Amino acid sequence: MSAAWPGSSPTLLSRFGAWALRRRGWTPLLAAPTPPRFVAAVAPHTDNADFWIGLLWKWATRSPAHFIAKREIFVFPVGLFMRAVGGLPIDRRRVGGNFVDAVVALIEREPEIMLTVAPEGTRRRTEFWKTGFYYMALEAQVPIGITVLDWGRRQVGVVGYVTPTGDLEADFAVIRRLLEGVRGHTPANAGPVRPRPAAQGGPGRG
Repeated sequence: MSAAWPGSSPTLLSRFGAWALRRRGWTPLLAAPTPPRFVAAVAPHTDNADFWIGLLWKWATRSPAHFIAKREIFVFPVGLFMRAVGGLPIDRRRVGGNFVDAVVALIEREPEIMLTVAPEGTRRRTEFWKTGFYYMALEAQVPIGITVLDWGRRQVGVVGYVTPTGDLEADFAVIRRLLEGVRGHTPANAGPVRPRPAAQGGPGRG
């Protein structure tokens, strides 16, 4: 796997990120061929330490990795930090209050973007994944990049891509295969890779 975004050139920041990962024993991954736009499902997310490893990976690979948050929190001075580490504000009002539609509109306007989402929705154990990330990719007609934070093998990055078909269960089976053997920072906080059941508000766009 190449560990650099296609067409990018090394920078001082990318060299620092790569050096810092090596110092900690981590290997950055970026599966090829890398699509110019995709939704990155990041898992397992079990500890705050995941953020810093992910940030070093973003710098090391020069990837256009971003995450989304409500526009209301992008106020000074917090907003400066949020934008510096890849945060993008979302204004739901522009699409009638629908979060998935707002994200789809954002993806469609960018020539290159890796939109990162933590499908577990929490650092604590949960028995299912939220499916918003899946419907973002499905409606934007982009792949899902399965992005690991593997503290067992000290590997971070994209290990493969899943093109959503609309068959949620079949696509989740592929996602599970790509995540086999991956261990989070705090294994007890990692739950099963399965979509939220209908009785709990899914499967659906949330």
